[in-house]
Amino acid sequence: MLIIPKVRDGLTRLAKAEEKHNEILGYLLYIAKVVAKQEGLEDGFRVVINDGPSGCQSVYHLHIHLVGGRQMNWPPG
Repeated sequence: MLIIPKVRDGLTRLAKAEEKHNEILGYLLYIAKVVAKQEGLEDGFRVVINDGPSGCQSVYHLHIHLVGGRQMNWPPG
């Protein structure tokens, strides 16, 4: 699932975050927890933020990927 903030305040990627973005960033993580609970992922989930070209970011507004529902191994793939 994707979690996208309604108010972005110019936040295009995590590397560009400023102190003024603290509320947005904290709220995104809180909402990730809420959505995970709604989806029955109490046993665990992963939160991913892709940042910049080398971080596989392809959409340039900050958003969170919420991944769960199966065991995730390392390395991924």
